[in-house]
Formats: sequence, C-alpha cells, structure tokens
Amino acid sequence: MKPFKLVINGSLVETSEYFDVLNPADKSVVARCPKATEADLNNAVAAANTAFESWSALDISERRELLLKLADVVEDKAEEFKTLLTKEQGKPLQGFANLGAGFEFEGTLNWIRTTANFDIKPKIIEDNDTVRIELHRKPLGVVGSITPWNYPLLISIWHIIPALLAGNTVVMKPSEMTPLTMLRFGEVAQEILPPGVLNIVTGAGELGALISSHEDIQKIVFTGSTPTGKAIMKSASGNLKRLTLELGGNDAGIVLDDVNVDDIAEKIFASAFINNGQTCAALKRLYVHESVYDEMCNALTKIATSMKNGNGMDKDTDLGPLQNEQQLNIVKELAEDAKQRGATFLCGGEVVDEKGYFYPPTLVSNIEDGAKLVDIEQFGPILPIIKFHDVEDAIASANRLGVGLGGSVWSQDLIKAQRVASRMQCGTVWINSHAAVLPIAPFGGVKDSGFGVEFGEEGLNEYTSVHTIHIYK
Repeated sequence: MKPFKLVINGSLVETSEYFDVLNPADKSVVARCPKATEADLNNAVAAANTAFESWSALDISERRELLLKLADVVEDKAEEFKTLLTKEQGKPLQGFANLGAGFEFEGTLNWIRTTANFDIKPKIIEDNDTVRIELHRKPLGVVGSITPWNYPLLISIWHIIPALLAGNTVVMKPSEMTPLTMLRFGEVAQEILPPGVLNIVTGAGELGALISSHEDIQKIVFTGSTPTGKAIMKSASGNLKRLTLELGGNDAGIVLDDVNVDDIAEKIFASAFINNGQTCAALKRLYVHESVYDEMCNALTKIATSMKNGNGMDKDTDLGPLQNEQQLNIVKELAEDAKQRGATFLCGGEVVDEKGYFYPPTLVSNIEDGAKLVDIEQFGPILPIIKFHDVEDAIASANRLGVGLGGSVWSQDLIKAQRVASRMQCGTVWINSHAAVLPIAPFGGVKDSGFGVEFGEEGLNEYTSVHTIHIYK
C-alpha cells in the first residue's frame, strides 16, 4: 500500500513516521498517513510566508481564475474523491436523501466556485471638497486551518478558499482520523497553485497545538469542539492571532402545534440524521408540542426503521457507521443514561453490528431536560424528542444550554415562527428547515459555540484587516 505524503512548498514530502487510517465500516487500514514533525511544520509555514508576497500581490481576479481552475481539476476526479471520503469517513456514497459522499463532493465544488466569485472592493466612507476617506481590506499573511473528521473535504474548503481568495497563504492540518482526502486534494492543488500557497501537514493534536501557537501564523480558523477551541484561543494569544472558531453545538428544533406532521417529518429526520448525526449544525434536540407529539414520534419512527445501516460502499446503504470508536462510545454512554432515567426507546438503542463503529438510528421519547442525551451534544444517530405544553417553556429550554450554533422553528404560521425564531440564542435559525448552510449566507455561533462567521462576504472579510486611507485634498 502506497503511503500518502505531506504537501509542502509545492512538493510531496515523505516523513520518517506514519500512522494507519482506518475504515470505520470494518476497521481495516485504508492507507498510511505521514506524521509531520515540528520541523515539517516550520518548513510549511516558511514556504507559506515566502509565497505570501507574490500571491497577495496578484489581482483578486487572477487568484479567482486559479481557484476556479482548481474546482475544474477536482471535479474531473470526482469518483476518486467520493470513494476516498467513504472509505476514511464512513458516509455512504449516496445515502439517505442523497446526503452522502456525493453530497459533500458536490457541495465542495459549489463552495469553491461561489466563494471564488466574491469580490473585495474599496469602500468610500467620505468624499467631499476637503477629504476622501477610503476603507481597503488587506490579507493577513499565513492562515492556519485545523479541521474535524465529519466533513473532511467540505469543511477544509470552507477554510481554504476564502483565505486564498483574500490573498493569504495557508497551512492546514486535517483531522488525523480523516486526513487522506485532503492530502489528495493538496496533491491536485499543486497542479494549479504556486508553490507554498497551500501546504498540508498531518498528525495528531500536538501538531494542532504547534500550529495554534506558531509565531509566523497570523490567523487560525478552527472547526471542532468547544474545549479544543478554548485551548486554541489561549495558544493563539502569543502573537494576537485573528481567530474564527466554529465550535460545538446542540441545536434545538421547536415544533409548534399547527404543523402538518406528514409534510415535515422527513425533513426533520434528515436534519437530525444528516451524516449520521455527525454534523455541527444538525438538529440534536427536538421539542414537540403535546398536541402533535405522538404523531411526530410515530412518523419519525416509521422513517428510522426503514433505514439500512451498513458499509457506505454498498449502494443501498442509507446510514454508515460512526467515524471512530470514541464517538461510538459517547453515543452509547448517552443512550445508557437515558435508559436508566426510564426514557422510551422508540427504535434502535442497541449495537447489532460490531464489524465497524455502527449504531442504529435511534429515537428516544419520554425524556426531559437534564438528561445527558438532551444536555450533551451526541454527534451521532440518536435523537431525543421532548414534549412541551407552552411555547415559552420550549424557548427557555432551547436557550438554557451554554451553546448557540443553530436552531429551528417548524410551523405553518410564518409570522408566529419568526417571533419564536427571533428569541432563540444561536447564530442561525431556520424556519421549516434545519442545517441548510449556504455559501452566500454567513454562519457562526454565539456563546460557547464560538465567534466569527464563515461564508458570504462577511466570512471573506474575516481573512482581512481593515486599512483606512485619509486623503486630504
């Protein structure tokens, strides 16, 4: 089996140590991944610093053209990327509602092309007989990107493309659980991008710590857990790095009493079980009005029991395995706590396939706030369904936790839904949908779910500094 290599300064670099990357569907070795040393990281940062001068000097239209060419080259290798995604992450090639590897890959292409077409233009603040004041935006320098294992390709693109378009260079570290897709992407990118513009180093948490404290990196963009985000924030203080932190969430959905359950049940299921529940903005706590509670439980159970849980390479698989054993154990622990509290398991709840990290789609009713499954982000295929009588109680429950990434309101009365949505303490609220992130709409968290935004022109601006010019006539 041919090992992968680091991508540094336009070259593929071997290392002295490698580690195995496992297929979560059967625990077999997908490939060997290079383990970068501190010296490798320093070489990558030095290459990015050197490349920054010429890359930032290009007109934005020239950088845009190269990024659009990159999307075309990646698209030509679609089957290779989708297969590698499935093997290292576990998600099906197609999957339930077509939300598998194909969905991630097509999203990647869409994000590259949409983001690359954004623009950064000077803003005129004042222009009169005496003075003209212009606001310009300048790139920061080297951006460090640290990404998670749930969307190895797509989330990396969320970090990389706006950074590069704005004129920065990048050193990125994908999760050690799923590093292969991005190493391959880095190989492909060297066909288009100048040496040093995009560098990819792989390793475990200690490598991420070195990145977040590196004196020659000017910004960190991180997607992952809240504790890790707080550690990065501390490490980044050494040279006052800019930060964009998209951290853990525990998104609440509120179903009001006027819904048509048949119209929304499949949307709610897809919102909760997208990527097997391993999605930061997935619906993770479902609050349902008592008048439609039983009907909603029955409709979701019917969908859940129709799902096929299996190897993502099988065409008829709806939901694959969890990505790793640690995450499987978290789901099992939360389920066990719910059982001890007397909650009702409408389906699932027991591991039936131990070949990989499988857990069946699971729905839990007769459960309340305070249960671990409600209060702790499960990041897996298990959904607590909580009954409420008064919408004020549902809003209070949705807001009671320390996180605030996303939330949703489900209702046929859009005015009433908007009133509820406006009171939810989270960065994004969807009405009659959930987890529908778009490259044109800013997305980010509040409270312990982080700060800064991604996507849209607001997200692009996060990779720049403000440069104000006063011209006295």
